[in-house]
Amino acid sequence: MDKLVKRENEGTLRSLSFCSGMIDFFSNDYLGYASLATSACDLQFSSTGSRLISGNSSTAEECERFLANRFVSSAALIFNSGYDANLGFFSSVPQKGDTVVYDAYVHASIRDGIRLSFASAFSFKHNDLEDLRLKLSRATGTIYIAVEGIYSMSGDQAPLLEIVRLAKEYGAYIYLDEAHSAGVMGVNGAGLAVELGIADEIYARLVTFGKAFGAHGACILSNENTRNYLINFAHSFIYTTALPPEQYVRIMDILRDADLEMRRKSLHKNCQLLNEKLSIIRDGNSPILMLGTENREELRRISSLLNSAKFAVKPIFHPTVPMECEGIRVSMHAFNTADEIDSFASQLKGLRPIQS
Repeated sequence: MDKLVKRENEGTLRSLSFCSGMIDFFSNDYLGYASLATSACDLQFSSTGSRLISGNSSTAEECERFLANRFVSSAALIFNSGYDANLGFFSSVPQKGDTVVYDAYVHASIRDGIRLSFASAFSFKHNDLEDLRLKLSRATGTIYIAVEGIYSMSGDQAPLLEIVRLAKEYGAYIYLDEAHSAGVMGVNGAGLAVELGIADEIYARLVTFGKAFGAHGACILSNENTRNYLINFAHSFIYTTALPPEQYVRIMDILRDADLEMRRKSLHKNCQLLNEKLSIIRDGNSPILMLGTENREELRRISSLLNSAKFAVKPIFHPTVPMECEGIRVSMHAFNTADEIDSFASQLKGLRPIQS
């Protein structure tokens, strides 16, 4: 309980809330699919058990074959969430004597998975190729490099081409978390690795469906042997009730939607418009922008003013991000209008982009 008191005194105590009737500048619904009805709504609501007992179906396996083809992979395995997928992979695949080298900004689910494994692990400075090289030179056993396509809080992109070259040099395997780049990058949202033409250079990729694709669940894309290994040893897959059949169909319906590419281009247009309004120059079309200020009190004050103006945003504090990166996490969407973006940008006085 002392930890709760400490958080409350620091002004970083988490609590649940919702922002009904406000203009969305904070959700991960980048393409606006979360409220779209699909043919899945008439299907069974429960899978009745784990995939290894009663929860498997021809629909689940059809969806996995579809996803492997769509995301240019040999095989796919669906998990209930991106958290479950990252936890399952890192807690089971790296073995004692192996090494995981991970970007300092990777998601908590990757860190939690690593803690459950028997492998050694080193973090490297965010997007710092020289520090990555140093950590790779110290690694032993089979080496895994864990990075994200677009980082969930900073919004910047991994230097993936350079990381692939380093991985080849040191004989390492890359795990790419595309939770925030799938749907956003690549034609029809196939992701950063596909956009760069290096999908076959990545050992395993994570794609989630609860963000840009407006559904639920996630999948790990890899080879058939890795898929079979995860089925046998990933506890977060084995010991949980499977997704209901309606979710597999919803995933396929949205990925087949004829408007997907149009929505993706609208998202990029809106990202560029906000950058222009804020006089920000940055690479890529990331929908995530972190804006900070000098202290927490000012951050809370500006956040409260934005909420009062009916803009749904939230401040992000340590330990979710490093203390120097605390700020308001802005998410752009395909559905935000030019007037909304203009009005929103005019309210952001006193905030500066946080450079990671």
